[in-house]
Amino acid sequence: MNRKLAYSIPLIFALLLASCGGSAPVETPPPDAPPPPAEEATIPPEKPVAESEPTTAPESDFDPQPPDGQRIKFESSDGTALVGYYYPASVPDAPIVVLMHWAGGDQTDWQKNGMIDWLQNRGTSGGMQSPAQQSVIYPSMPEGASFAVFTFDFRGFGESAGKFDQAGGLLDAKAGYEIAKTLEGIDPTRMAGIGSSIGSDGVVDGCTEGCLGALSFSPGGYLTVPYADAVKTLDDAGKPVTCVASEGDSASANACRETAGENYQSIIYSGSAHGDQLFQNPPDGFGQMIFDWLALVFEVE
Repeated sequence: MNRKLAYSIPLIFALLLASCGGSAPVETPPPDAPPPPAEEATIPPEKPVAESEPTTAPESDFDPQPPDGQRIKFESSDGTALVGYYYPASVPDAPIVVLMHWAGGDQTDWQKNGMIDWLQNRGTSGGMQSPAQQSVIYPSMPEGASFAVFTFDFRGFGESAGKFDQAGGLLDAKAGYEIAKTLEGIDPTRMAGIGSSIGSDGVVDGCTEGCLGALSFSPGGYLTVPYADAVKTLDDAGKPVTCVASEGDSASANACRETAGENYQSIIYSGSAHGDQLFQNPPDGFGQMIFDWLALVFEVE
């Protein structure tokens, strides 16, 4: 065969394939050829991260009222004019403790025994007892804890009008709780009562809506309602009551012993002190017992 013809045949065949729409053969690289360079990926530039401004807690606009007592005039349900004093806490929406006095005095007794200053925990000495004297009775209150306090005179005592009688005293106890729930700066759902003698019955008898529990010093059913019956009403509602009496104060000791309940406890001390006399020569652990009751009722830590 002619040599020129041999070279021409493949070329002619390739042209024929191209004219018929066929694809040109792909060249296969020799086995020892280096791989083709990889295409570089285009990485978009990072967006600048905006620096966040430091966040600060908003300042509270709460401005506590002065700790001094505010005179409150109100009426019992039978129209008897009563007088009480409101001692604000240092915190907003504060729990409130209603203090009810004994028949041997009036509402100023809670100043004399230092209870008001201790509950407020505002570093004041507006009461009639110095901080050193208070420390004999009460343990230190936790930092930041502060209770609002409301005291009042039963009818026929102190600044209140009328003449005391047991049925009227019951109305006064209920009225004291009701007015306490309306005071500025308190949480009306977090209220409890501490009472002495006639007041120790009053704090239980009048403890209804909003009231969480009561602490009684020397009760005796003095406001027409048997103490055990009044406690049972609170116990059925899950409200804790603590009854405190002296062994020699038989009427009160019996009232404590004859009462029972799942949320009830009785503490009987030696001696014969009644009501506020317990504060004059407090038994060992007396102040801690009061704090433990507050911790139970208001969940103080």
